[in-house]
Amino acid sequence: MPKGAAGTLTALVLAAGQSKRMRSATIKLLHPLWGRPMVAWTLDAVQALAPERLLVVIGHQAAEMRLALDNEGIRWDAVVQDAPRGTGHAVMCARAHLPDTGGDLLILNGDLPLLTEGSLRSFLAAHRKAGAALSVLSTALADPSGYGRMVRQGQSLVRIVEERDATAEERALREINCGVYLVQAPALLAALDDLGTDNTQGEYYLTDVVEHLALSGETVQAVLHPDAGEVLGVNDRRELAAAAAILSERKNRALMTAGVTLLDPARTYIDPRTEIGADTVIYPNVWIEGTSALGTGCTIRPNVHLTDVRIGDRVILKDHCVIEQAEIGDEAQVGPFAHLRPGTYLSRQVKVGNFVETKKTRMGEGSKASHLSYLGDAQVGRDVNVGAGTITCNYDGRQKHVTVLEDGVFIGSDTQLVAPVKVGKGAYVGAGSTITQDVPAGALALTRTPQQNIDGWVARKKKQQDEES
Repeated sequence: MPKGAAGTLTALVLAAGQSKRMRSATIKLLHPLWGRPMVAWTLDAVQALAPERLLVVIGHQAAEMRLALDNEGIRWDAVVQDAPRGTGHAVMCARAHLPDTGGDLLILNGDLPLLTEGSLRSFLAAHRKAGAALSVLSTALADPSGYGRMVRQGQSLVRIVEERDATAEERALREINCGVYLVQAPALLAALDDLGTDNTQGEYYLTDVVEHLALSGETVQAVLHPDAGEVLGVNDRRELAAAAAILSERKNRALMTAGVTLLDPARTYIDPRTEIGADTVIYPNVWIEGTSALGTGCTIRPNVHLTDVRIGDRVILKDHCVIEQAEIGDEAQVGPFAHLRPGTYLSRQVKVGNFVETKKTRMGEGSKASHLSYLGDAQVGRDVNVGAGTITCNYDGRQKHVTVLEDGVFIGSDTQLVAPVKVGKGAYVGAGSTITQDVPAGALALTRTPQQNIDGWVARKKKQQDEES
């Protein structure tokens, strides 16, 4: 946020509550929403404004909140509210951290995961254009039950009343408080001294600052937001699920606008953090989670589940694949029913087929494992063919070991490669072999028992069974 005439901006996010309506041992702001704690989505919108300082008030499960925000890579400073005595008290706890020389303070609840950067920027612009000492974000609801009501005189906001403290006339008001405030820091600091607990909850209400500043002759305004769904907090699991659906719908709409085909958007679930290139086609019942990135011209068929993947251009993922923390090069094909586990890297034009599992495995350009195989801790070169039923025996009960298949190797079906072992360039391994020693380049390795054909055995066996019966 630029400095100068417009002043500076400090952000204060309220995240200390216990939130009992979740019916959970975990506070609601730490409940996962698309793989991240709910509060992280709120902080994304706040951070986009580039505040001079980001303060987060923590209380219940403070250690868990610290860990969660640090894991998100968020730069923040903690304000501890040991006892839950209201939103006004939360701001009082932050008093020592607030600027007293000017600038604006953005205060908001941490349970607003649908709030966008654009809405906050518009709110800030309206606040500064009006020269307001205090601006409050509001919206209108057909049923405002449970929310604080905005009380106006004409167009001027004079106070906010909590529902349990409201008169019948005030409860009939439909404009409600969204829990987002912009206030000039010196005005707030002066008003905090006059906050009291004369209410049914016996708490310090931040909303009482509105009436204090209005009576002092300061400019106080409510900025009406047209989209109530964006600015309402998440309080229970139903609202959490609804928020997840809205984030998904926003992402799907943006992807389709950018040239991605979603054959059934209502049944396609894409993490808002995911990036997907144009002309990629995604079939129904696909889940893409985390910070995944897919290239252009890919085809993702039904019931594929991707988590934190990197996928190149023109890749085909067939039905029922599960891929996590893996990287797939251009023009590769995977599936159906393949499982690529963390540490998998497939180069260009690799083919991994049905019922193949990989883990910490690198496959070079043009290599194939088409059927029913397990490749774990393997280094596979270029143009390698891995036959059906091949497994790398990478675990000896204590440690993992590496299998190396150099360029041009051919592995016959039903082969066990007992690691650590290396098959040299261009070598062949005959079907049904158990390889426990390195195979030289260009050699053929066989460990089969010689085949025996016993003539007349079936007839003799049948005669014996007949006699016994």
